[in-house]
Amino acid sequence: MRLKSWHKKVLTKVIAASEIRRRSRVNSDLSSVASSSSVAGDEGLKGPQVVLENTYQLAPKDSQKFPTKKAEDIMKNVFLTHLLDSKFSSDTCKNLTTQITETVKTQVKAELGSNNRFKVVVLVMIGANFGQGARVASRCLWYPQYDRFAQYEYHNESLFAVGIVYGVYYE
Repeated sequence: MRLKSWHKKVLTKVIAASEIRRRSRVNSDLSSVASSSSVAGDEGLKGPQVVLENTYQLAPKDSQKFPTKKAEDIMKNVFLTHLLDSKFSSDTCKNLTTQITETVKTQVKAELGSNNRFKVVVLVMIGANFGQGARVASRCLWYPQYDRFAQYEYHNESLFAVGIVYGVYYE
């Protein structure tokens, strides 16, 4: 089979690109084996990276249950510090929502500790309080024996705020 000259150029570019991808995969595999820790006294030697095996722990231990009461207390404290004498303004409430969400998430994760297996999801909604009714609903797919949520509501004369923290256990 005779190839035209432009076919040859395209074919050589494809082969070169696949060779570059193969080399980058080999280099990334080699770099993942290298460890960031060094041997005491010699900074140039590096040992293999420690690879942890799966634990296949499908349920949390009794000491690792999601602390719903502590999450509610955290939300109450954060809401009171940020919203105590606040008036509703769409610009300020947009920034307050992200600020409160990040604060609650970091405090709940700190309460759980570093050796936890919960994915923490925080939702905060702030709206104007004009005497109207508001209903907040959410749906989740979870395992009710292990997954938990905590919620807190705050009202003053100009705004309302609803916060929900989900603690979803993952293997």
